[in-house]
Amino acid sequence: MTRPDGSKAPLPKADEQLCFAIYSAGHAFTKLYRSVLADLGLTYPQYLVMMVLWECDGITVKAVGEQLMLDSGTLTPLLKRMEAAGLIRRERDREDERQVRLFVTEAGQTLGDKARLVPEKMGCAIGGSPEEARRMVGELHGLRDKLLKAADGLA
Repeated sequence: MTRPDGSKAPLPKADEQLCFAIYSAGHAFTKLYRSVLADLGLTYPQYLVMMVLWECDGITVKAVGEQLMLDSGTLTPLLKRMEAAGLIRRERDREDERQVRLFVTEAGQTLGDKARLVPEKMGCAIGGSPEEARRMVGELHGLRDKLLKAADGLA
């Protein structure tokens, strides 16, 4: 980038950039989740899907993808592995055969009982109060929404 006086601005360092801070924090979260979720036999993406299904059993594949911002190329193999593991079952919608609905199996429900401790374990590992966590979630949602709006404007 050239300044008004014609000199070039120095390139910013990666660790001083918001994008890198979020990127590296995401990797750190995934690493911690991998450890916490190992006892459940779930990967982090599988855990996200199960959280959606524990909240809304019978939701469509499309709705899960929209909630988690996952495309079908990522979501379909993930769901097939979860179905093979006996955690979920997929069924065609009776009224609209184009839609596939996802249901938590008994094994998936049992896993849900064990998974209730995951947020607490994550909270203990991260530190801070629940209020701080809620504030950060709100700020990150706001940032995400601004970024999506900006990206839509560029498309």
